[in-house]
Amino acid sequence: MNWLIENKEWIFSGVGVSVIIFILSVLRKNSDSKQVQKSGANSTNYQAGGDIKIGEKK
Repeated sequence: MNWLIENKEWIFSGVGVSVIIFILSVLRKNSDSKQVQKSGANSTNYQAGGDIKIGEKK
């Protein structure tokens, strides 16, 4: 905790913020869920990372 107090100016400067954002982005990227799809013979499969609408008129 003393290290944090002694280095607060460096941590909250541009360099420190950049390092913190980089670490958080790496952690977030590694925790993203992976999509896996298995299908059988003669099947139709749809896979999306978000909403999917099938048969909707444009």
